[in-house]
Amino acid sequence: MTDILVLPHKIHGLSAAEYAETLRERFPEFDVAYAETPAEERRLIAEARVVTGYEISADLLATAERLELFVCTFAGTGHLPLEALDDHGVAVENASGVHGPNTAEQVLGYLLTFVRRLDRGWRQERRGEWRHYQAGELKGSTATVVGQGPIGETIVDRLQAFDVHTIGVRYTPSKGGPADEVIGFDEADLQAAFAETDHLVLACPLTDLTERLVDERAFRTLPTEATLVNVARGEVVDTDALVDALRTNQIRGAALDVTDPEPLPASHPLWSLGNCHVTPHNAGHTPEYWNRCADILDDALA
Repeated sequence: MTDILVLPHKIHGLSAAEYAETLRERFPEFDVAYAETPAEERRLIAEARVVTGYEISADLLATAERLELFVCTFAGTGHLPLEALDDHGVAVENASGVHGPNTAEQVLGYLLTFVRRLDRGWRQERRGEWRHYQAGELKGSTATVVGQGPIGETIVDRLQAFDVHTIGVRYTPSKGGPADEVIGFDEADLQAAFAETDHLVLACPLTDLTERLVDERAFRTLPTEATLVNVARGEVVDTDALVDALRTNQIRGAALDVTDPEPLPASHPLWSLGNCHVTPHNAGHTPEYWNRCADILDDALA
């Protein structure tokens, strides 16, 4: 009898079969099955009490006779048939927080690259050029982190270890958080924060409120030595305004793990700007992904 069914959904290029093996090691008291084919999905889900994977269709859900819990291996749940799950009395848990450490480390990598001017050092290295240049420090700077979910809070935690003053932006500032200051999305508060920001980090969901949040006005407000890091969604930034800001040195530079459009076309001007670094939406990748999903499933079973 199957207790936990793992659906064959790859995440960040990681095989779900490895996830199933991780769960078998973590929960030896349970029968953990891995569905390799659609036929096996339908056969095994009929007896499973817990199912975990990226998604579950309403059709597949209709064949689940014992299902009590669906553990999504993705932070968002907007792609799930939530109404159908609720009608079936199935609780839903998501993978919120699974990306915190790895994404925070990538953000630090971006910021240290800019502050220590490693990007210039690497360019000189490629040319075989030994020439000293000045560099700065993170210590004593101010970072505004938009989004104070698990990823944003982990970013704040890592930045504070570098003696960075942090401003957290969240929908409900009264909830507080680990940042030295916490503000909401009030326009005046945001512009005041941007004016004193050395590093603007975007780690928020894409909503009507955050779409094009960083626009031409924001770039005019940010200091000329400010850097922008986007690990949220590409549409949080007005791309045309960003290109103009980078070309005219309105800001020091930008590091983008997400873009608008995405994938970024090979002909896009962002590729050719020396003060812009682009990575292919891989901040979420970590070899610890399945272990953290197993932790979440463990908590959900408690």
